[in-house]
Amino acid sequence: MLDLTRLLPGPVAALRLAELGADVLKIEAPGAGDPTRTMMQSSSDRVAGRPGAFYRLVNRGKRETRLDLKSEAGRNVLRALAAEADVLIESFRPGVMERLGIGYETLRALNPRLVYCAITGYGASGSFVDHPGHDLNYIGYAGVLDQLASRDGVPILPNFQIADLLGGALSAVTQILAALWHVSRGGSGRFVDVSMTHVTYAHNVVAQVALANEGLAPVAGAGLLNGGVPCYNLYRTLDNRWLAVGALELKFWETLCMALDRPEWATRHWSLGQAIGGPDASALTQELADLIGKRPLEEWVLLLESLDCCVSPVLTPAEAAQHPLFNPQAYAAMSDSKDSDDKDGNDTGATRARA
Repeated sequence: MLDLTRLLPGPVAALRLAELGADVLKIEAPGAGDPTRTMMQSSSDRVAGRPGAFYRLVNRGKRETRLDLKSEAGRNVLRALAAEADVLIESFRPGVMERLGIGYETLRALNPRLVYCAITGYGASGSFVDHPGHDLNYIGYAGVLDQLASRDGVPILPNFQIADLLGGALSAVTQILAALWHVSRGGSGRFVDVSMTHVTYAHNVVAQVALANEGLAPVAGAGLLNGGVPCYNLYRTLDNRWLAVGALELKFWETLCMALDRPEWATRHWSLGQAIGGPDASALTQELADLIGKRPLEEWVLLLESLDCCVSPVLTPAEAAQHPLFNPQAYAAMSDSKDSDDKDGNDTGATRARA
């Protein structure tokens, strides 16, 4: 697989394919190469003269080379590589590869089985084909940024690149794999056109449901999944941390109410007629907020995490990196502790429930 991409969407797509077993050759221009080599680079990496963590993270497991695609010699090398490759992925603006004489039609003539994927902001054709952009622009056009808002309706600036990763990387992987399956069944290669904005728009499902039902997208704090019900909400704890309550189904909400010693709350649920975003939902959200605010996050985790009620802490990235879900050492330590408790006859689940 040939990876001509830079920055985030394409490199992550190629990374995911490498993790699935693809032999990926990353091709960079002479000189500075991929801008992520120095983007968000730490001072220690800069002093050591090595690429930053951003570059290393999204390009691990790939072979690397340099080619000057503005030179005929470089283009000839690329043509030779493409003639033997299964996949080529690039993220230049539409038309760049064609102007260089190494576009899809040219490479397809050399290798009819080639799967050629172009990741762009707005697609390989259309009225916005020449528009520049980044993740924030794509989610803005797709109607997603409008839905990422605080209760006063002000959009937030997300530190998670939705269009780059969902619209670009994940979509590219899915479509490349589908095209490779087609080739493996005897079909010809194909041009995979990934528009990050169009894919992000297609995934904005909840807003589209609301448009179909009411003609309006959910207002922040008034919808089923954005703060309009107490059973699916965020609550500040005593130590100024946050608890995520995702008890969307009645059975989870009932379990939570029993654990909180508030059985009378169990019947106040959207599935039982509580108006989403209505007065009772708002009042109960405040009541639950007052209760959660009386204890620190750790105590709520000890009480609720082991129960079947869909409640979790809002972890920082540093905490997530050390969590047993993602850290093998922490998982092993947790397993050893559980085995020790079981041998001692301790029921840790019951102990947590009574906390």
